[in-house]
Amino acid sequence: MAEIAYSPEQYQSLLSTKVERIRQQFADLTPQPPEVFASQSEHYRMRAEFRVWHEGEDLYHIMFDPQTKHKIRVDQFPPASLLINTLMPLLLEQLRHNPVLRHKLFQIDYLSTQSGQAIISLLYHKHLDEAWLQQATQLRNQLRENFDIHLIGRARKQKILLDQDFVVEHLHVDNQTLQYKQVENSFTQPNAGINEKMLAWALQVTAAQHGDLLELYCGNGNFSLALARNFRKVLATEIAKPSVDSAQYNIAVNQIENVKILRMSAEEFTEAMHGRPFQRLSNAQVNLSDYQCDTIFVDPPRSGLDQDTLNMVQDYTHILYISCNPQTLHANLQQLSQTHQITRWAIFDQFPYTDHAEVGVWLTPHKS
Repeated sequence: MAEIAYSPEQYQSLLSTKVERIRQQFADLTPQPPEVFASQSEHYRMRAEFRVWHEGEDLYHIMFDPQTKHKIRVDQFPPASLLINTLMPLLLEQLRHNPVLRHKLFQIDYLSTQSGQAIISLLYHKHLDEAWLQQATQLRNQLRENFDIHLIGRARKQKILLDQDFVVEHLHVDNQTLQYKQVENSFTQPNAGINEKMLAWALQVTAAQHGDLLELYCGNGNFSLALARNFRKVLATEIAKPSVDSAQYNIAVNQIENVKILRMSAEEFTEAMHGRPFQRLSNAQVNLSDYQCDTIFVDPPRSGLDQDTLNMVQDYTHILYISCNPQTLHANLQQLSQTHQITRWAIFDQFPYTDHAEVGVWLTPHKS
């Protein structure tokens, strides 16, 4: 069986190589060097997913090598948070001796927070019955003697909560602590430390702005809540219902009064800006004419901005664009650079030891 290895002593060298590759990729758009935000070299991921391998009376976490497809036994996982690494052996020790809980178990997902909360999701190829619920409750209670933890059982057409499907993260940004509801199996930023750095950078580059902010793809309000202090009002859109529900929760728990979330896709909002009526705008008591947005923020999926949205974004004076895919960002900037210039840009090492990174650009109009 293959082994999984991470080399923290090589982290800075690997990061330098990644930064140089991205810098050269964007050299046709800006001569200035990027601001670089390094990750922790270990224990930076707040979530992790493992398949479960059964071998006689034993079972353990495994991953698969992406190239060879060989299975890799994982007893400890240095990229994951210290809390996940603490829970991994303790959980397996309980499962090994429990035939009800280990039978047909094929995957374990962990979601943790910097604030010490965790959710463990157990995924099965079987129906979860009363016997499972009884044993799972006992397991949850045992773990709760030392941890702030929730347990979830998943099977085909089943999702059993003990007792909830979310944790509340605390992020520290520019001398302020913000609380974020993060739902199991929904998107959240995996690297909490880098997320805090992205939020702080976004706050810094928009510090001199006035008026209102439009945000597309807002998720659970990750950026919306942090940026609210720099703007009169924030209007944000998101299509995924769990993320919208989390964003509403986060607005309330942080007592932020100038952020409004709409459940709309970026494409739908673009149509609304072109005059198409949407009942969801009326239901949310949003009149688009009440907003004077000269700044727009986008954090799109890996595919980047579609053409209609790209055209709409180009109409704004200031553009903040954070991307998890430098390739599609670079492609979108071919059009945006016709009217705007990169004033500041940054590389955030969200995914150490991989070729992936988040890139942020702050665009302002070309000087006439």
